[in-house]
Amino acid sequence: MTEDLSPAERYAASRRRTAEAATALGAFREMYEFGLDPFQIESCQALEAGKGVLVAAPTGSGKTIVGEFAVHLALREGKKCFYTTPIKALSNQKFGDLSKRYGADKVGLLTGDNSVNADAPVVVMTTEVLRNMLYAGSPALTGLGYVVMDEVHYLSDRIRGAVWEEVIIHLPESVTLVSLSATVSNAEEFGDWLDTVRGDTEVVVSEHRPVPLFQHVLAGRRMYDLFEEGGGRKRAVNPDLLRMARMEAGRTGYGGKRRGREADRERERRQRSRTWTPGRPEVIDRLDSEGLLPAITFIFSRAGCEAAVQQCLFAGLRLNDEAERLAVREIVEERTASIPPEDLHVLGYFEFLEGLERGIAAHHAGMLPTFKEVVEELFVRGLVKAVFATETLALGINMPARSVVLEKLVKWNGEQHADITPGEYTQLTGRAGRRGIDVEGHAVVLWQRAMSPEHLAGLAGTRTYPLRSSFRPSYNMAVNLVQQFGRHRSRELLETSFAQFQADRSVVGISRDVQRNEAGLAGYKESMTCHLGDFEEYSRLRRQLKDRENELAREGVNQRRAAAAAALEKLRPGDIIHVPTGKFAGLALVLDPGVPAGRAVGGRRGRDVDAFDGPRPLVLTAERQVKRLNGIDFPVPVEALDRMRVPKSFNARSPQSRRDLASALRTKAGHLVPERHRKGRAEAADDREINRLRAELRAHPCHGCAEREDHARWAERYHRLLRDTKQLERRIEGRTNTIARTFDRIVALLTELDYLRGEQVTEHGRRLARLYGELDLLASECLRAGVWEGLGPAELAACASALVYESRSGDDASAPKVPSGKVTTALNEMVRIWGRLDAVEEDFGISRTEGVGQREPDLGFAWAAYEWASGKGLDEVLREAEMPAGDFVRWTKQIIDVLGQIAAAAPGQGSTVPKAARRAVDAVLRGVVAYTSVS
Repeated sequence: MTEDLSPAERYAASRRRTAEAATALGAFREMYEFGLDPFQIESCQALEAGKGVLVAAPTGSGKTIVGEFAVHLALREGKKCFYTTPIKALSNQKFGDLSKRYGADKVGLLTGDNSVNADAPVVVMTTEVLRNMLYAGSPALTGLGYVVMDEVHYLSDRIRGAVWEEVIIHLPESVTLVSLSATVSNAEEFGDWLDTVRGDTEVVVSEHRPVPLFQHVLAGRRMYDLFEEGGGRKRAVNPDLLRMARMEAGRTGYGGKRRGREADRERERRQRSRTWTPGRPEVIDRLDSEGLLPAITFIFSRAGCEAAVQQCLFAGLRLNDEAERLAVREIVEERTASIPPEDLHVLGYFEFLEGLERGIAAHHAGMLPTFKEVVEELFVRGLVKAVFATETLALGINMPARSVVLEKLVKWNGEQHADITPGEYTQLTGRAGRRGIDVEGHAVVLWQRAMSPEHLAGLAGTRTYPLRSSFRPSYNMAVNLVQQFGRHRSRELLETSFAQFQADRSVVGISRDVQRNEAGLAGYKESMTCHLGDFEEYSRLRRQLKDRENELAREGVNQRRAAAAAALEKLRPGDIIHVPTGKFAGLALVLDPGVPAGRAVGGRRGRDVDAFDGPRPLVLTAERQVKRLNGIDFPVPVEALDRMRVPKSFNARSPQSRRDLASALRTKAGHLVPERHRKGRAEAADDREINRLRAELRAHPCHGCAEREDHARWAERYHRLLRDTKQLERRIEGRTNTIARTFDRIVALLTELDYLRGEQVTEHGRRLARLYGELDLLASECLRAGVWEGLGPAELAACASALVYESRSGDDASAPKVPSGKVTTALNEMVRIWGRLDAVEEDFGISRTEGVGQREPDLGFAWAAYEWASGKGLDEVLREAEMPAGDFVRWTKQIIDVLGQIAAAAPGQGSTVPKAARRAVDAVLRGVVAYTSVS
């Protein structure tokens, strides 16, 4: 308190306040009603000092304040600021926020389908737009002083992540970079890389949540805390949850006695009454009664989100009062006024509105963008209290809630159902707790069968979210780089990528291991030195002999297994055999030969026979046991000693039946003695290579050394360490210059196809430089071959769809419907060209598994694109496409984007493609696709 300060201290404090008020940060702080957090102040001070900054902080902590300070500095210094985001929805939202603060005349917006006030000093854009501006040398870059990269951790994204690194590498040195990231565990490593490529960069990490988060598990009617109260830093899992998990795990282990089973069932009935998984309406009702709304429930399924809303409506849930209901209707009708009445029913508008009026909504990528924006606006205003969303909502959109609910801890990752990672859990639950509104946030996980409280505690308690580069060169990137910088400089630039930086860092540790091993090798080599001759040569002969003996031994084992398996395949039910070894060795009766399905009895087998892959006969032993045997029980071939009939009435589960048949077996064959299997002569005895090596060993000078075996032990250690060292060196080789080597292969392929000639970019290369996307080279080759010449607007739209669309269904989906005539011919030619490119890529060692190369064009959206561009109604197109409106709009807007690229890249003279592409854009950009809302 100032009263406790001396006059001198009060004077000094006054001087500091006066000095701070004169700074840009002082003026900036006056614009906000709340005080800034220490990490925000530290970041802003670094920016004002002329440094770049990397800010890593939890979701909802206010790190965008630092980005807004960069905007403030740019306007103060008369420079430009570009604010980049990963998704258009976030760009729209940020555009609205900055326009309100600084005025619509000073803020612009550039996304794939929006251009508003693009010459403003502050422009919000998607990251791809800035990347394209850098490659094109756009005049808009003149005067650029600051670039804010929001959600920069997106560079881990497998498909789009490379764009972030391209921008960071290629921005002019004069531009100050502000990188805003979620809390990542390797922020210092990322900061070191930024320091390398961008100059002095301050790394500011904050793990403090401004609103504390409490973790819960909802089971039945009870909400359990995940952790016990207190306990210091390492919190203990709630023992009630552990007890529930143990009781549920014991449900299946009923005792053998009837009374025990009945007691267990009764105990299970009582337990189930407490641990059932509550339904979605019950969860929302429970949260409402506990004052934990508004809430976002994450359901990893679009259909699940829509079903959840319907379930809540059918249950009669109403979270809004009459005044709120009227306010919702007014906002929704205003925001959807531009949608034609005939489309409202098709879009499910009235069901959507009913849910909103009750305070309930879904939010996922399959929804119309306008509908999603309405949900976001109403949620922020407190007029929607319960949102059921897919995990895409966790990526940047400003929709904080009091509570977050996770239905399950498993999601589909595109290939399989997998547990969510600690990083994903942190990202999802980070939405809980609204700064300045809530005292605390709540994460609620629904109890599921076989849930492990310890696993959940591990997710909640781990903050491991490493940033991993997904950067890979592409064809478009290669021609743009060579065009701007030449091949040598381009290669050097790629070597500065974060991907190579991470690879090189991992090499450092391996290199230390190699150096340590090399020192050990020198010592071992000295210890195995022999005064009689070259012991390294003698050791090599010993190893060659040992390897040859092992090889022959393996061949012998395989041959014996094959012979034994072939003998087993000849067995029939009723054969009496003698099991040579194992737990059930002795007399046995074959009940079932157990030949694997699809293999003919007596059929030939390969050399390598798996003991568990051959016949597995079911036998009755003389001791009355019925057992399924396998190859391990038959190390040598077995033959039938005799035969006896197996009664049709024989029941392997009946003790009496087994006893009677075993008795008959002993009576029938108890006196039989199996023929002893004779071991053949060892192959090593007659092997010429082994005899030669043994002769050389005996003739070597070191063979007579008194310390020969001592030297041999050192030699064995030497060669084992040498083998390990070579493996490490191969790992280094694989990680060093990986990006540059991939670039070299791409350049070689582009040179082969005449896109590059040495340092020169050809006409075809300049065309490719204007085509961005996963199928950039295919699009360029189609233009080069004139595949789209003579096509009408709707026909070209159908072909363009194959360049962007990727079906959500599997490879076994039925063949898609495509328009007939010219479109079919053009699409077939596109697939043929892709096949040729795929073969060329294989020749040059370019693989899709490395994230490089062209995927096969997907024709699944061609019919929908053709119909829409031909003027068909939304109802008809969506019905035939069997696709949600949101997906239809998203793919159609991507078609518009690629059509614009085709129009710019197509040959100017004598080509029909540019005009057709522009007309196709006009034909497609109508109705529901043109409903673009800019907040």
